[in-house]
Amino acid sequence: MSADRKPTFGRILIAGILAGLIAGLLAGTFAFFAGEPRVDTAIAIEEQNALAHGESGGEELVSRDTQKHVGLPLATGLYGMAVGGFLAVAYTLLRRRLRTGSDTRAALGLAGAGLLGIVIVPFLKYPPNPPAVGDPATINQRTLSYLAVLALGLVAVWAGVVAARTQTHEWRRATAGLAGFLVVVTVAYLLLPTIDEVPATFPAVLLWKFRLASLGTQVVLWSVLGLAFAGLLNRLATRSANPAAAPAAVATADA
Repeated sequence: MSADRKPTFGRILIAGILAGLIAGLLAGTFAFFAGEPRVDTAIAIEEQNALAHGESGGEELVSRDTQKHVGLPLATGLYGMAVGGFLAVAYTLLRRRLRTGSDTRAALGLAGAGLLGIVIVPFLKYPPNPPAVGDPATINQRTLSYLAVLALGLVAVWAGVVAARTQTHEWRRATAGLAGFLVVVTVAYLLLPTIDEVPATFPAVLLWKFRLASLGTQVVLWSVLGLAFAGLLNRLATRSANPAAAPAAVATADA
């Protein structure tokens, strides 16, 4: 962006939220086709197990059709907007510290860091489970553990960046960055408790298809978010540069 005319934070924030909305809706579309069929199958298994134990399923407050066709895009859209706002704030605070002159690389780098720290690191330690899996009595422990690994995932990304910047040669930067990241992740994985509540009778294929669909949804969201935010930033930069060129064009026309 131009050093003398830069988009205001308000415009950058709007760009991030808009990019997040686009990413959230596309991620929701992916989740609808890749994840919802697995959720339906898992719910059916849960209902069959309840009937086998003489239990009757509770009355649905919201129907599955409403959850899939209204709740899912609404949830992913709102989540995308929130993440997009977070990315815009991170970009505003960290832009000067990013060692690149390209707004596109800056946006994609931050989105990639978010995907790695917020999604990949927690996923490998605590992969998501479908509705039929999980003990309600451990929900507090699972929530706290997940939040802890999420925070440590961001710390690991930060540690990798700091370690990389201590080196001058490219291959040494890559090695130091990877080592710093892996050290924090390894310590986090060892300290945090292992939680495995998947029943032995639950279909393994269904479980991993659900987990891969969940991961794919996040990959789509963060990838589209980075690309859309980079595109909107470039558009803002172009608009900010145009007013500076306008007086020169008018003076040339008058001459």
